[in-house]
Amino acid sequence: MTRTASYRALALRVRPSGEHREAEFLTAEEGIVRATVFGGPKSHLRSHVAPFHSGTLWIYRDPVKDTRRVNDFDVVSWRPGLRELYERAETAAAIAGLVLESRGGGGAFAAALELVRESLDALETADELCCPRILVRFMWNWAGALGQRPSLERCSSCACEPRDDEVLWFIRGEGLLCGDCARRTAAASGHYAGPALGAGARRWLRAVTNGGSVSRVSLDAASLAEAETLVRALIGLSGA
Repeated sequence: MTRTASYRALALRVRPSGEHREAEFLTAEEGIVRATVFGGPKSHLRSHVAPFHSGTLWIYRDPVKDTRRVNDFDVVSWRPGLRELYERAETAAAIAGLVLESRGGGGAFAAALELVRESLDALETADELCCPRILVRFMWNWAGALGQRPSLERCSSCACEPRDDEVLWFIRGEGLLCGDCARRTAAASGHYAGPALGAGARRWLRAVTNGGSVSRVSLDAASLAEAETLVRALIGLSGA
């Protein structure tokens, strides 16, 4: 059994651990991988293994101690632009947190890695107004990767095709419902039907599904708020 393995990886988080550092990576092969980074301040690994760097990672596993350490990290994408604007850094950290909380996407690790890399690449040159849209787009597509994204084209209850200008309502455990189904479901359960998703938010989410540009379809502030509330509800974030 080989003790050294290579991965297509992206560093999500790096934290001090005594004299060394502990790093968490999203990999195409195993999902979330944790390993220790040895070396002093002048070690090239200290600069290579940093949040949001991606490339080829080599890890040595000690089967006796059941520990892993980073042997090398050949960085292909450094993404220095993420550190040049506060909103970019905050959005990148939010993406990393979501990935770690969901353990790398639940199985389709290569697709998850590609989604995270694409989102960070778009974020690297984004202005402060575009950063929230990139985060909402990421969460929407991440919900798809987790199997938690409802259809925008049909009511999840009666399967009718809503009008383009019709408001849909999200009910946890039911999906996106047309007005009639939302009222019946809310009345039967005693719970409020919401959040609502208007036509503008639906058009924008449809456009950004699976990597579409955040600027392809115009989006007003109210529609962005609707889309954000929905995606937060889908992936179970507070504030939904």
